[in-house]
Amino acid sequence: MSTTKVKRRVGKYELGRTIGEGTFAKVRFAKNTETGEPVAIKIIDKEKVLKHKMVEQIKREISTMKLIKHPNVVRIYEVMGSKTKIYIVLEYATGGELFDTIVNHGRMREDEARRYFQQLINAVDYCHSRGVYHRDLKPENLLLDSHGNLKVSDFGLSALSQQIKDDGLLHTTCGTPNYVAPEILEDQGYDGAMADLWSCGVILFVLLAGYLPFEDSNLMTLYKKISNAEFTFPPWTSFPAKRLLTRILDPNPMTRITIPEILEDEWFKKGYKRPEFYEKYDATLDDVDAVFNDSEEHHVTEKKEEEPVALNAFELISRSAGLNLGNLFDSEQEFKRETRFTSKCPPKEIVRKIEEAAKPLGFDVQKKNYKLRLAKVKAGRKGNLNVATEILQVAPSLHMVEVRKAKGDTLEFHKFFKNLSKTLKDVVWKSEDLQMQPAA
Repeated sequence: MSTTKVKRRVGKYELGRTIGEGTFAKVRFAKNTETGEPVAIKIIDKEKVLKHKMVEQIKREISTMKLIKHPNVVRIYEVMGSKTKIYIVLEYATGGELFDTIVNHGRMREDEARRYFQQLINAVDYCHSRGVYHRDLKPENLLLDSHGNLKVSDFGLSALSQQIKDDGLLHTTCGTPNYVAPEILEDQGYDGAMADLWSCGVILFVLLAGYLPFEDSNLMTLYKKISNAEFTFPPWTSFPAKRLLTRILDPNPMTRITIPEILEDEWFKKGYKRPEFYEKYDATLDDVDAVFNDSEEHHVTEKKEEEPVALNAFELISRSAGLNLGNLFDSEQEFKRETRFTSKCPPKEIVRKIEEAAKPLGFDVQKKNYKLRLAKVKAGRKGNLNVATEILQVAPSLHMVEVRKAKGDTLEFHKFFKNLSKTLKDVVWKSEDLQMQPAA
């Protein structure tokens, strides 16, 4: 029996699995049907954007980012619109998130951390020079390409979470504030460039230390630590790195170090090479104008077809970390936002077993065809954990089960998967995180 799959196509792109979700948007893996090139498509609710007070700024920043071709910035290839959605076609970074490297392997060597920080500053400096600020730099926005180079995503799109109040300054409501500058938490209005620099400093600290500089279970205590820049360096931090970090994590944005000053810092300059790339502005902005002017003649339609299909080689590769097929079957104890296992059981039995295993762990279960949505009833550290699962056919007698964190804390998700795996020993044939044999 083949797994039932709904195929969706927008324009020349065939939509695949969801790889990210947020308040305003969902990101899906996709394939350019003309070239076969993998891309990511951010899908935004048009009504929310068009009614947003910052729609002109969003349009300006997306237009600017479409013209940018920097080796450390995720590119915007194309923008499309339907009656209800905006589709932003993005470069697909195959190497996953930089954050996974930290969680899986701990702190980095100083030279390795410096290389990533140099690439981060290159990206931020370039976009700032074009008048685009990120305002929401965090691990989820730091991706890696197939060569291990940093790619910063969501430049020009963070304005979706911003609001302009009567004072005319930028304001934001923060979810996880650990990477956010003090002036944003105080909600007094802020300078986008200096706020980005603070976030870069927190990211550098995490790369060097392996943990956050500001952390506390009490939100008000955490805010106080950030506002006063109360943090302690680990003993292995070198003096030059401490000196630079102290200047970046200055709670006063007026005296905080600037990017030109960082570029002259002795620790930063070690082994530094400015990126060399061909900057060519040959992109058109007609598609952006058509979307934001809501031009009906340029509308695309999302076509759906439901048919029983097996997982093809392209989809199998896209689901394997770093496009490495070995990762589908290798046993690795790592923290991930998604994982998968294979099973020789019939798909209906897999669905039944997952449902039976999830309910005692405190999850509500919603089913649709061979997809399940598991929602934790009790809220955790970052809200209610939501887990999405999907069963796909690899061969007539072999199925792959994809388990993905849709919402909540990554470490809590990892703990959940370990507990789930213990109760699925008679279902799991091979697991990406845990290697198991079926019960006798």
